Amino acid sequence: MIFLLNIIQQALTITVFVLVMMIVIEYITIQYKSKSKNNLPSNSFIQILFAVFMGLIPGCLGTYAVVSMYIHGSLSLAALTAAFIATSGDEAFIMFSMIPEAALKLMLIILIIAVVTGIVIHYVSKGKMYGGKSAKHQFIHTEEPKCRSHNFKNLPKQLINMIWQRAVILLFGIGFLIILLFLGDTHEHGFHIIEQAGKHSEDSGWGWEQIIFFIVTLIGLFIAFTVTDHFLKKHLWEHVIKKHFLRLFIWTFATFFVLHFLNEYVDLKGLIKGNVYIVLFIAALIGMIPESGPHIIFISMFATGLIPFPVLLTNSIVQDGHGSIPLLAESGKNFAVVKLINFATGLLFGYLLLFLT
Repeated sequence: MIFLLNIIQQALTITVFVLVMMIVIEYITIQYKSKSKNNLPSNSFIQILFAVFMGLIPGCLGTYAVVSMYIHGSLSLAALTAAFIATSGDEAFIMFSMIPEAALKLMLIILIIAVVTGIVIHYVSKGKMYGGKSAKHQFIHTEEPKCRSHNFKNLPKQLINMIWQRAVILLFGIGFLIILLFLGDTHEHGFHIIEQAGKHSEDSGWGWEQIIFFIVTLIGLFIAFTVTDHFLKKHLWEHVIKKHFLRLFIWTFATFFVLHFLNEYVDLKGLIKGNVYIVLFIAALIGMIPESGPHIIFISMFATGLIPFPVLLTNSIVQDGHGSIPLLAESGKNFAVVKLINFATGLLFGYLLLFLT
């Protein structure tokens, strides 16, 4: 059962890393939200660059903001499409956790593809706006005028009268830090977990991934320690932890668990190598799902050498985590148009890169 403990360890480590990064993004978003209001440029090219930058922000907040601006008529279809190509949703956090070097390479390539595609769509659609002007859509919790990320003057009072959510987060974070201190290199234990399932690594040294996890967890603890009660309850607890923790852990655990048994009883490398063009098409199809979770399998398969980079690139281009859900709720037609463009773009560049390599 050693493999099961290793899978749990890796799933928990990745989940905590992802959640802490979400918390940091949420913290920064609320802290500087007032500085970014109503300052959208009218130049189409700059709008595309802005949308791509927002899409590249790990998680869904940047994409939610772009969708909201599109719905309100502030951004064009070209900018929206470029943002959806650029975003990888919550999976971006997981990629930076599991395959940081490949993640940086992927983001750079996607940035170029997103900008180029956005410009093409702009000229094809002649910069046409498809967004409406419905004020009911506000996907980031900024409507509360007193919503502040921190208030150090009230910190002593908050700690003396600590709410239970803060206590739970702090205790869990401290416990996770203690666990990290007694674990070996997470790369050795986790990222090759499928290939090494059932084997013990005797390396108990600190790898650079573990150092990063430790630092990131410390940052998360600092935020949980200093933020206001409102921010902690509404943003950290309700928006991040309650919505994402269990789902992320289950998806990550299930992915590693399934891949372990597939690797044990099926020649995955041989099967994928002989059908890589079909696998790439399947990656694009699964990318159409407006959900963070199913795409984790492609990150895990790439991390263990089961699929080539073009397959991961294709899935990352087409998928957008939860980012497209608000658009689907607003307009099924526009959702279909954007997803079909992303699907075609993912296949085009995926097959092209696969052919060249």
